[in-house]
Amino acid sequence: MQSLRPESEEELSSRVLALAGKRLSELADQANWTVPENLKRDKGWIGQLVELHLGASAGNQSKPDFQNLGIELKTIPLSAQHKAKETTFVCAVPLIRHIGLSWQDSCVYHKLSRVLWLPIEADPTISIAQRKIGQGFIWSPSEDDMMILQADWEEFMELISLGKVETITAHQGEYLQIRPKAANASVLTTTFGDNGLKKQTLPRGFYLRTSFTNKILQNQFL
Repeated sequence: MQSLRPESEEELSSRVLALAGKRLSELADQANWTVPENLKRDKGWIGQLVELHLGASAGNQSKPDFQNLGIELKTIPLSAQHKAKETTFVCAVPLIRHIGLSWQDSCVYHKLSRVLWLPIEADPTISIAQRKIGQGFIWSPSEDDMMILQADWEEFMELISLGKVETITAHQGEYLQIRPKAANASVLTTTFGDNGLKKQTLPRGFYLRTSFTNKILQNQFL
């Protein structure tokens, strides 16, 4: 199965509402997919299953998942305490083609301007098949949130422009952080060192801190 893309935000919201409370096994059965025993080798399985049912079209592109609506889909794995269990990947960090790139033109800006958040049970005591989808909602950052995201992004991009990508740690950034994103240490990409010469390094990704995603959840449900 492959759902047609939703043509309006209202249509997307109705599909999201229809998923609330359903088990992953139900969605897998409808798609004729097999539920994996664990997600170590199938980390993106849940996101792909949800994309299939909701009609997302961007795939792995740097554009929002629902391109015609400008809406990005982000699943939030929740602990038994209904807290975000992990940071949220936003997009890859541009380590080469970033000269002259502005915040408004950045992948982070376009991915986070309008987001469909979909909470999903991730308590390890519940099997993957029996985990339920929560109540999803469409969100945009407040003016203050956007200012902090922009400040984080600009700080990181300045360091990258100065050839200091290796000095960036996961402790930097208030809402955003940069971390290596690669299947293993042998996967390398090109960047510039502080001497201006090209060098090899691990690919990096922008992530949202759990403190920020938990704030989003609290504002929505409390």
